[in-house]
Amino acid sequence: MTKGLTQAEADQKLEEFGPNSLAVVEDRSVLRIIFGTLKEPMFLFMLSAAALYLMVGDLAEGAFLVLAASVSMGLVVFQDARSERALHALRDMAAPHAHVIRDGQTRRLPADQLVPGDVIIPNAGERFPADADLVSDHLLMMDEAVLTGESAPASKTLGQDVSLFAGSLVVSGEGLAVVTQTGGNTQIGMIGTALSGEIEQTPLQVSTGRLVIWLSIGALIVCLAIVAAYGLLRGDWLAGGLAGLTAAIALLPEEFPLVLAVFLAMGSQRLAQHQVLVRRAAVVETLGAITLLCVDKTGTLTQNQMRVDRVWSFDETKHSEVLQVGTLASAVHPIDPMDKAIHAAAKALASGAVELNDFALKSVSPLAPQRLAVIQNWQHEGQRIWATKGAPEAVLHLCPDLPAEARARIETELEAMASSGLRVLACAQARTDTKTDLKIEDVAFEFVGLLGFIDPLREDVPAALAEARQAGIQIAMITGDLTATALAIAKAAGLDAGAGVLTGQEIEDLSPEALQARLANVRIFARVRPEAKLKLILAFQALGHVVAMTGDGVNDAPALEAAHVGIAMGQRGTDVAREAADLVLLDDSFASIISGVRLGRRIFANLRKALGYVLAIHIPIAGLALLPILLGLPPMLFPMHIVVMELMIDPISSLVFEAEPSEASAMVQPPRSLSEPLFGLSQMAWAGFQGLILLGGVLGLYFWAIETGIPETTARSMGYVCLVTGNVTLALVDGYEPSISPFDRRHRLLWIVALLVSTTLAAILYVPWLAKIFKMAPLGGEDLALALGVAFLAGGWSGLARLFKRTQAITKL
Repeated sequence: MTKGLTQAEADQKLEEFGPNSLAVVEDRSVLRIIFGTLKEPMFLFMLSAAALYLMVGDLAEGAFLVLAASVSMGLVVFQDARSERALHALRDMAAPHAHVIRDGQTRRLPADQLVPGDVIIPNAGERFPADADLVSDHLLMMDEAVLTGESAPASKTLGQDVSLFAGSLVVSGEGLAVVTQTGGNTQIGMIGTALSGEIEQTPLQVSTGRLVIWLSIGALIVCLAIVAAYGLLRGDWLAGGLAGLTAAIALLPEEFPLVLAVFLAMGSQRLAQHQVLVRRAAVVETLGAITLLCVDKTGTLTQNQMRVDRVWSFDETKHSEVLQVGTLASAVHPIDPMDKAIHAAAKALASGAVELNDFALKSVSPLAPQRLAVIQNWQHEGQRIWATKGAPEAVLHLCPDLPAEARARIETELEAMASSGLRVLACAQARTDTKTDLKIEDVAFEFVGLLGFIDPLREDVPAALAEARQAGIQIAMITGDLTATALAIAKAAGLDAGAGVLTGQEIEDLSPEALQARLANVRIFARVRPEAKLKLILAFQALGHVVAMTGDGVNDAPALEAAHVGIAMGQRGTDVAREAADLVLLDDSFASIISGVRLGRRIFANLRKALGYVLAIHIPIAGLALLPILLGLPPMLFPMHIVVMELMIDPISSLVFEAEPSEASAMVQPPRSLSEPLFGLSQMAWAGFQGLILLGGVLGLYFWAIETGIPETTARSMGYVCLVTGNVTLALVDGYEPSISPFDRRHRLLWIVALLVSTTLAAILYVPWLAKIFKMAPLGGEDLALALGVAFLAGGWSGLARLFKRTQAITKL
């Protein structure tokens, strides 16, 4: 049991039994994406227009529309497949892990690598990764509701029920278990239950999907109305069909759902590259609104690489005894950093090492809210040895016979250790005969000594804290350590400790109103139990804060769910915490949280720009498809014109804007209001205004050209050049960040698209057979200059206004 399988045995069994995985959410194949795309209203309208051209014998126009529709579909499929790959990568990163003994070493492996015969170490708060049998003399409490529906935990112990099932939750206890079944052969696998899922749609995605459905219905009604009007009033049903389909295609902003899907999938992947795994996509909209970040000290601000820095006892010659008792009170196969540190220190000090093979573990009493200490009962050489380690006050409570003078000495040393920034555990032991069956409360423990652990501050924490303060985010540090330890770490990190420290007991004792009054200034919290974190979060929220909170334990789940943004630890966090959280911090680092906030603000800002651009550019397209007909002018746009425009809009809105760099001021601006929507009325109004200006410029140019006797094909060329150029200019203006040069390499994708658009437009104008298909004529220098001038003004006026405003501000400085 202590050696487990060899790696060679495990590899052989993995080949024999296959991976330990259940049915997961299937990735969408390219074929499924294509079929899904063909069902979109936009493509149905485009194909209908192509069919109409082919029916009347316009083979070139029909073939071009089919080709354009295929290219457009290819773009959508490419972006969908890209998003699908991102989601697949995120699912792989979110896969569960398990602690396994292989070749005598404890390893943390992906759960899908488990095989029958593997020895695994259950941990409280984790989902059990396979069916197994308990083989050590321990008590485990398992929540099997996923299988049985029973809410009460089931007890597992030798001599009674030893069966452990995949998918069940380890509520408490520890031990060793041997895997019996994996994958589809487990009980949950045979039931056919999958414990995996996809990133769910955000409320904005759902509402946008509904909007597109209603707009599709409206576009169909407009299409039929135009067809009827042309047919009944002019007797030209063919022209009516083309005009109706043109208007229908123009009215559909089908990029909205595509943009949202691409941004959220690729944004989640970008966050994962910064060690932040997104479990709920809607949180991307919330990251930029965080005003207060509540963080655990251990492993987040510090390195979570514990080592024993100081050993203290009444008799300096008995330091080895302190380490021996500490080892007997630690897990045999340690996973907890402090247990690992004790084992390492005992081995380093030869006289402190304990040969655990000579001891028989009889019972384990884990940490509990009412007793913050671990007690392990061993049998050795005809005696029962009770070893305990834990919070000093909890261990001292177990030593009722300790004289007052001794307690005073201990308190003095505790204060000295804590003020040095050490995390302190106390150790005690008791020896009884094997014939007497005692309960823990009947055992009189003897105090042995103190262990002081050092956990160095992460090197990147001070800089990350400074960036958070600059971004208007306040930091609250929560720890289970002593007050003096908390203050020492806070000062080292550069946190504001001027208002003092609030202890967990004070948090629990204060009324909600009194607590809120204290929280006006206090940001350091010590001796906080997980249950008190929820009260803290609710109090901060009552004060108007948008709260993000980190957590790793089973009892942190309620607070993680209550926080606006729950952040679970990926390395040391429990499955319960991860399931309750919105984000999972893959490296448990505080700097990664701030990187996530920075990237979240970038995603939010770029997504808002993209949605604004999509709305703005669809207004002139829809207007130019409808207004010339209403004004009695020749149609300016036909289906092929709009299809080419769509081929430009799709990559600009979903690829170019998504790749745009952060604004230089992103992390010096205060958090936005949580009530401020991603794309609300003010953003819609601004985008609508930009679109109307561009519509007015293009329509005015086209109307002037027709009225002055310029041929229809030339006038259409001037209007289309103005529309396309205004489109690209609008994208440049909306995506441009004044603090970054427009020629910065980070804008290269936008310039690549602009170059491709210019080349395409030149081909349409000056390649004769293309010009014929588009019913356009080549433009001379004066007409081209006029169209470009109107486009730059109508599409870029807001950029010129921003530049003028910025220049004035610099001049005043």
